[in-house]
Amino acid sequence: MDMGITGKTALVAASSKGIGYASARQLAAEGARVIICARDADALSTAAETIRRESGAEVLALQADMSKAEDINKLFEEANDQFSGVDILVNNAGGPPPGYFMDMTDADWQTAHELTLMSAVRLTRLVLPGMRERRFGRIINITSVSVKQPIDHLLLSNSERLAVVGWAKTLSNQVATEGITINNVCPGWTRTARVASLLEARSQSEGISVEEAEKTISDTIPMRRLGTADELASLVVYLASGHAAYMTGTTIQVDGGLTAGYS
Repeated sequence: MDMGITGKTALVAASSKGIGYASARQLAAEGARVIICARDADALSTAAETIRRESGAEVLALQADMSKAEDINKLFEEANDQFSGVDILVNNAGGPPPGYFMDMTDADWQTAHELTLMSAVRLTRLVLPGMRERRFGRIINITSVSVKQPIDHLLLSNSERLAVVGWAKTLSNQVATEGITINNVCPGWTRTARVASLLEARSQSEGISVEEAEKTISDTIPMRRLGTADELASLVVYLASGHAAYMTGTTIQVDGGLTAGYS
């Protein structure tokens, strides 16, 4: 299936590994030029080289911290100079640390807010004028299944990711007549470095092995396994494509059937 994104420019945040990397890799495979970014320069360089080798796509790799407004501004300026605009934006960032309410300070809440909500707000604010001018845009936010079914020990993530969903739904209505769609993708338990760290934290707090911690989670999933980053990235690519032109304001989980509700 031709996804209709050949020659489009995609900016994928936090994309040296995990879901961001898988999304950038699949977008490049479909013919898009990709801009990837991350804090770790070595991991970023390796990711860019792999994507170029596999797809032959143009890849611009830029070091940036999604929690810092100045890094986001610089990222957009360099991307815009190189590729003259962004057609597809994948908002993505590492999740806030786990913990319970009384463990969290004001600083913890502010850090989570800057990383999870404001990174998406800032990047979208920068790319939106160009999308409006071209009357084409795809904005895809990587959130979490916790926006539909909260995860007990992920208080900061549950709260800030819901803010992303509320912001995205409102904005999607405001730009719906301009050829711009905004959708949210919600990973369930997906085999990434982030989930590995959560499993390690659960292992330590409950006095069990990492393997046992993973089994307690996979046993709650109807498919009885964790997902892969590539499985989630396939939805990202579809939402970025011309085939999803009539889909906007949606929040879709990729969770192996974990979510108990109807929506």
